[in-house]
Amino acid sequence: MVRVSVSYPAGEGKTFDLEYYTTKHMPLVGALLKPVRYEIDDGVGGVTPGSAGPYLAASYLYFETVDDFRTAAALHLEHLVADVPNYTNSPPVIQISEIVASVTPTR
Repeated sequence: MVRVSVSYPAGEGKTFDLEYYTTKHMPLVGALLKPVRYEIDDGVGGVTPGSAGPYLAASYLYFETVDDFRTAAALHLEHLVADVPNYTNSPPVIQISEIVASVTPTR
């Protein structure tokens, strides 16, 4: 399985409309790219109490293979990128990762 991480860097003057992202953009992503599942994170801070985190928000899309993602993206990425200004002025950083382990520690 692969995970496509899309992160939106924080910084001076950077804005992010989480409501639009969660109710409009990501459902569109889901409908067009058809990932196995996706997750959305709201960046709420850094490690030190009161500090800002490095990202405003992030999303994670899961696909069976890299080719599944690349095939869907080739068809729809232009349309999805055109929607970015509707929710942020922070350029997304995208990474594709192969998941090599998933562990739930015992408590």
